[in-house]
Amino acid sequence: MGDTSNPVQTMSIPLFVGSGRIEYGEKEVPVPGRGQLLLQVKANALCGSDRGQFYEGSSTTPGHEASGIVAAVGPGTNTVIGTPGVVFLMGYCGQCQNCNQGYTNQCLDKQADYGFSHDGGYGPFMVIDENVFFAIDKSIPMAEATMILDIMGTGGHALKRASLVRPDIRSVAITGAGPIGLGVVAMAKLILGHETPVFITDFIPYRLELAEKMGAIPVNLNNRTLTEAIGQSGMVGVDIAIDTSGKSDGRRTALEALNKRGVLVCVGHGQELNLSVSHDLIAAERAVLGSEYFRYDEFEENHELMLENLPYLSQIITHRCKATEIQEAYELFFAGETGKVVIEQ
Repeated sequence: MGDTSNPVQTMSIPLFVGSGRIEYGEKEVPVPGRGQLLLQVKANALCGSDRGQFYEGSSTTPGHEASGIVAAVGPGTNTVIGTPGVVFLMGYCGQCQNCNQGYTNQCLDKQADYGFSHDGGYGPFMVIDENVFFAIDKSIPMAEATMILDIMGTGGHALKRASLVRPDIRSVAITGAGPIGLGVVAMAKLILGHETPVFITDFIPYRLELAEKMGAIPVNLNNRTLTEAIGQSGMVGVDIAIDTSGKSDGRRTALEALNKRGVLVCVGHGQELNLSVSHDLIAAERAVLGSEYFRYDEFEENHELMLENLPYLSQIITHRCKATEIQEAYELFFAGETGKVVIEQ
């Protein structure tokens, strides 16, 4: 297909000018080149990793959790105009050793990080390489579709990373009840079974209450420690712990909650983890892993999970805002008392 028709010439875009301020300007609607698609963005979810762009500014249009409808296609593509779908964050090359084995989140020749290096989903339109587009069932609402990305993708990938070392997972602890932490709760319940005990820590009651609705055991760190909560449940420790906080204290708390053969998976970027290797790792045969985003080939399984569990997953979205309300949306989001916040266009 080679239809590059583009009836709209200019579009209004948010300008992240820094100091926590968003202004608006005009920009030409991009035209897809060879192997590219023009996506009419319908929704984009806020993420904690946008913090730097919000406060320090960005030369590109942010937004890396986008869903939309294909509006035009470039030469050499196979996607049909009108197809709904979502955008994989990383522009992977598809040819390196890692990509050839499916590890597209660890591409050795990455071409783009959409929303960071290239314009993302807060504009009405964005151009993407066809290989990062994943078509979704038309029954999935566009706002909910964004959860296939950072929420389901990142959360599920972290659990799969842990299972490489610990295949017999029967209990989970999560540090940080932000959107990614809530995503780990959801995926733990869907992948490991709803009967699996999942502890989650935070200081914010709003997020802990939401986690509890999703089946987790909330641990308000203002009142008790994670270790105390696990003990009060009649357990010595947990099999795996996933840190989504990115904080040194959170990582340490997660490590200390592990039983023997336990696995700590670090998902949240940020601070360091201090280890006593002999005591923390060797003696108890624990492992510490990193987990970055997810593999493109995980889309298919997560898409099926979403179709089967849409009402359950929808609980994670607590606020929906218009494209003209991005400023207010970020202020609300960074105040902490939200689940996932989504901009709808």
